[in-house]
Amino acid sequence: MAVEREALTAFFEDLLQASRFPDYGPNGLQIEGTARIARAAFAVSATADSVLQAIAGEAQALVVHHGLFWKFHGARPLTGPFARRVLPLVRHEVNLYGYHLPLDAHPEVGNAATLGRAIGLVEQTPFGDYQGVPTGVKGQLADAPSAGELRERLSGLLNREVWLSSPDDTARVRSLGIITGGANGEWKQAVAAGLDAYLTGEMSEHDWHEAQEAGIHMYAGGHHATERFGIRALMAYTESRLNLNCFFIDSENPA
Repeated sequence: MAVEREALTAFFEDLLQASRFPDYGPNGLQIEGTARIARAAFAVSATADSVLQAIAGEAQALVVHHGLFWKFHGARPLTGPFARRVLPLVRHEVNLYGYHLPLDAHPEVGNAATLGRAIGLVEQTPFGDYQGVPTGVKGQLADAPSAGELRERLSGLLNREVWLSSPDDTARVRSLGIITGGANGEWKQAVAAGLDAYLTGEMSEHDWHEAQEAGIHMYAGGHHATERFGIRALMAYTESRLNLNCFFIDSENPA
C-alpha cells in the first residue's frame, strides 16, 4: 500500500521524536523525492551502494541511520563520491530519510534496545547522556555470564570478532550499558552508573587501557555491526504499521 510522503514523515517523527535530540546533523527527510511511496528500502548508511540498490529495487524512499549531511563536514560541493550518493537519489526522485541519535536511543526499535534484547538484557532503562538526552540503554543479564562468555555470545550474534578490554574475563557480568556505534569514550558513564560492563562499536588505544584500569569490562563490536539492529527493527515496525512494502539493504563493513 502506498503512503504519502508527508504521512511517512509524520509517522517517523511521531515514533522517533527526532526534534528532542541535538545531533550531529539533520534528522528526518534529508532529500525530497516523489510524493507517494509504495516501496521503501532500509540500510545502515546512505552509501553509493545502498543508494543504487534502493533505485534498482524500485524504492521511492531510502531510510537510513547514517544520512548524508553532517555538521562536521560543513558545506560540500556535489562532486566526486558525495555526488555519487546524492545525485542518483535526486535524479530518480527517491526520498532520503536519516535518523541518527533518535534511532540509537529509542526504547523499542532503537539500536541499543534491540541489540540488548538479542543478548538477553532485561529491565532496560535509558542510559547515556548527550546534551541532556539518553542515547542508549542499561539493564541486567539474568544468567550473569563471565566477561569472556559474553564476548563469545556477542561475537556469534554480531558475526565478527568482538574486542574485550577486561580486568578479569572470568568475572561475572550482571549489569551492562549499551551505546552503539562510535561511543567509545562513554564507558566512563557506565563506570559512574556502577555497571559491570559497557558495549559499544569502537574502541581506541587509550580506552583499551583506561577501561580495564577503571575496573569495567568494555566490549567493541564494530560500529556498523552494532547498528544493524535498530534500522531492521524500524523497517519491521514500519512494514507492520503502514502495510508498506519494505526491504533491507545489507553491506560488508568490518569497521
